Amino acid sequence: MLIIKNGTILTFNKDDEVIKNGAIVTEGDNILAIGKSVDLTEKYPEAEVIDAKGGLVIPGLINSHMHFYSTFARGMDLKTDKPPENFIEILEKLWWRVDETLSNKDDLYYSAIYPILEGIEYGTTTIFDHHASFGMIENSLDILAEAVEDAGIRASLCFEASDRNGEEKSEASIQENIRFIESLTEDQKDYLTGKFGLHASFTLEDSSLKRIGEEAARLGVPCHLHVAEGKADVEDSKKRGYSGVVERLDKFNILQPGTLAIHGVHLSQEEFSVLANRNNYLIHNPQSNMGNAVGAADLLAADKSGLRIGLGTDGYTTDMFESLKVASVLPSHETGDPNAGGGIVRDMLFDINGKLAGQYFDKELGVLKEGAGADIVVINYSGPTPVNSDNYYFHLLMGVSGAKVDTTIARGKVLMKNQEVKVLDAERIKAKCREQAEDFWKRF
Repeated sequence: MLIIKNGTILTFNKDDEVIKNGAIVTEGDNILAIGKSVDLTEKYPEAEVIDAKGGLVIPGLINSHMHFYSTFARGMDLKTDKPPENFIEILEKLWWRVDETLSNKDDLYYSAIYPILEGIEYGTTTIFDHHASFGMIENSLDILAEAVEDAGIRASLCFEASDRNGEEKSEASIQENIRFIESLTEDQKDYLTGKFGLHASFTLEDSSLKRIGEEAARLGVPCHLHVAEGKADVEDSKKRGYSGVVERLDKFNILQPGTLAIHGVHLSQEEFSVLANRNNYLIHNPQSNMGNAVGAADLLAADKSGLRIGLGTDGYTTDMFESLKVASVLPSHETGDPNAGGGIVRDMLFDINGKLAGQYFDKELGVLKEGAGADIVVINYSGPTPVNSDNYYFHLLMGVSGAKVDTTIARGKVLMKNQEVKVLDAERIKAKCREQAEDFWKRF
């Protein structure tokens, strides 16, 4: 049993309740009680104590689109005479070469465990990862699952199926999704889940889309794929005789309920409505979209359609607060309206991501309430002005970064305390990751 006391608790419950001098009691992977510190410390005197020291206490953060496999690309020489000049060249000169070079267990394990540990340092307890390692496909998701279990977080995993590397690897990528999803046990469902991964429609033939749609329906799982990230995806669908990407995906039953449609930069209002009607999610990745110069998703149009919008990082960062800050200013920059998108962006990280995670794990997540999963973050922040239910979001937006996270608890286990990671030997792992990256760079 654990009690986190003396904090300002941001519950993110239906009333947006803020509890001053609050405490949370956990037992295993469940929140047992929440209330005032003075009451709960008296009621549970035997509980192990973590003192929040007046800081903020929030639910564990959720990253709804991540690429573990991108880790070794940080600071890497592309070994090309001419840098990429557009989105397709970024794929061809960087990412598709990276995923072909990932070819052994150490590549996969250390490229996964490093961002997981870094995420723990920044308060992230649940990650929806989208994996590619065409140099090692079979059983690759088991290696990522090993890193997830070693670190103690929750994760949804998938392999991006694609035809770009030929028929044999295409079939292997489809089979890896099927194998992993079918291998998951009941005991894992509160912390590990699988989706059917696809790269993007423009690297998949109709026959592959048809097969994936049938398999996803048979398995009863949603898909996780890039949708209209760049104009090339839209142009490819139109060349094939479709009005756009969404019509093509919908024809082949890819838009299973709960599917994560990533990016959606070049989707129309009508296409957003189709995704909404199919009970899908749009996952926004603002830093990645800006960095790749592909444009910005029309969040106002997506929201107007009733589409649920979550927030990811696309591997650009492991700090969800960074992604939040960029997401908050991008709609204002795009529209010229300083009030554009504020409520939408707040809900991405602190409402929709939690509902998304709660849909796929056997726990209610993204909220601090009795019976919810025990994913809790303590932030070293008191603020220059009072914190209340009307303004807490602006304190998080303006005053908090991942570097201020003091304690991270996932599944009821203390993963970091006093800014020291308590699981695994974090420093040894980080050193090993650097060694593996150097070896990877030689092979790239």
